[in-house]
Amino acid sequence: MATRIRLQRHGKKGKPFFHIVVADTRAKRDGRFIEKLGVYNPNTDPATIDLDFDRTLAWVQKGAQPSDTARAILKYQGVMMKDHLIRGIAKGALTEEQVEAKFSKWLEDKTALIDSKKGRLNKAKEEARNAALAAEKAVNDARSAALSAAEEAANAVEETVEAVADSAEEVVADATDTVAEVAEKVEEAAAPKEEEAPKEEAPKEEEAKAEAPKEEEAPKEEEKKED
Repeated sequence: MATRIRLQRHGKKGKPFFHIVVADTRAKRDGRFIEKLGVYNPNTDPATIDLDFDRTLAWVQKGAQPSDTARAILKYQGVMMKDHLIRGIAKGALTEEQVEAKFSKWLEDKTALIDSKKGRLNKAKEEARNAALAAEKAVNDARSAALSAAEEAANAVEETVEAVADSAEEVVADATDTVAEVAEKVEEAAAPKEEEAPKEEAPKEEEAKAEAPKEEEAPKEEEKKED
């Protein structure tokens, strides 16, 4: 029976993850399988791979053919490298000690590369987080500054309105006092004229009275002359 190592899709739309399985080549992609070898989750960065190394190597040595994606995963995990080294033993090119030493060296280098990549990713995430916090702080500072400026402007306008109102009250009060003073002066100027009019007429009446007796006295003088 021809077997194939391939991925079986699971998960929801837009967030898939895959089971790495060994299945009959005649089976459907998401159909029945012989054995589950691991899980591949591409939604994380870097992708998460949980693989049974020994069982996967055993199936590869039995002749199971991986699909393109599965082959990339097996290379990444070192399964294909270990299979290649073991084939060197069968050809007499390598010993088991050399195979283990070479594979350990390859695994150390691979682990260092993975850790380095994770470190870069974590650093990039931290920098992005700090940049986002700095941007948010800048926005908050700008908003606070704008609110402070608006509050100061409102206070300035209120003070200006109060000053104008006070000035207007003072102007009105001064105008009222001026009008009152002018009215008093007008009254004072008008009052003597009304009082003087009778004083001028009084002497005329007195003169008339004084003239009247003189006319009466005239006959007395004439009487004296007759005597």
